[in-house]
Amino acid sequence: MMASSAAPASSSAAPACRDMAPAGIPTIDMSAPAGRAELSRQMVEAFGERGFFKAVNHGVPLRVSARLDAASAAFFARPAEEKQRAGPPDPLGYGSRSIGSHGDVGELEYLILHTDPEVVARKARAIDRDDPSRFSEAVNEYVQAVRHLACQILDLLGEGLGLRDPASLSRLVTTTDSDSLVRINNYPPSATGDGGVKAASAVGFGEHSDPQILSVLRANDVDGLQVLLPDGRGEDAWVQVPADPAAFFINVGDLLQALTNGKLVSIRHRVMASTSKPRLSAIYFAAPALHECVSALPETVTADAPRRYRPFTWAEYKKTMYTLRLSHNRLDLFKVVGEGCG
Repeated sequence: MMASSAAPASSSAAPACRDMAPAGIPTIDMSAPAGRAELSRQMVEAFGERGFFKAVNHGVPLRVSARLDAASAAFFARPAEEKQRAGPPDPLGYGSRSIGSHGDVGELEYLILHTDPEVVARKARAIDRDDPSRFSEAVNEYVQAVRHLACQILDLLGEGLGLRDPASLSRLVTTTDSDSLVRINNYPPSATGDGGVKAASAVGFGEHSDPQILSVLRANDVDGLQVLLPDGRGEDAWVQVPADPAAFFINVGDLLQALTNGKLVSIRHRVMASTSKPRLSAIYFAAPALHECVSALPETVTADAPRRYRPFTWAEYKKTMYTLRLSHNRLDLFKVVGEGCG
């Protein structure tokens, strides 16, 4: 969930938050009980219809997630002046409430880190002055585990999409100059109203899509994540995603939508702050190198499905993102009108 406006993505009439049956949230068993081919088919279907799924039996050890949670909670519990030493987020580092530089705010504080272990180690000196390696080792172990999960998913997508080289997607995020990030969010309980009456849930992180290729999200046992899905009546509705700290939630990012020529959809989502308990989440954003040219894969472009987006580099897309508000439909600016890189 990154900052990214000249215009909001949604219409002036905001979609309502309606209840939807749990069946509206795809759940995929990564242990592949029905075989690898069926697993890849399920992923393509979930990403094509919903843009996300809940991954269970994913293989990431609980101790790895618990170690990161403990290190993150210890940092966010520090006095504000100590946490400020790890900021400001430019765009990496510690931030509070402000999301980006165009007026977006949320009820949260956060850390944004590059996944390069050397970069994490340097930043850890300001995050945990008592024992920097305690924090950096927790982050690096977690990143290694969720990167492996992301690559598994991307390879399975490559197979399900019928790519001649099914590993072409995962190679984009395993290069030494990959621009992948990890973001750790802490959403404190939203304020109470007069007389101790609970206020309505506040927006912790506003409506947006993730700009990268794939997002791998895990949170504690506090609800808050909502996704924008069609409600069967021709309208979009915000759907509450029940919390599950044992699972990961996998989102299609803007780049994956562009790479698949719109076959897989980048889902719009938001987080509402709880009125009673803090919510802690960690998101791994799988991204290519800055110089990487993003262009629709040949297998996704046909006479019936012509190219939807012009080629562009991740650096170009990222630069554009930083000029826009969080809710902007960024990919609309890259629809085909001419050719870019490549």
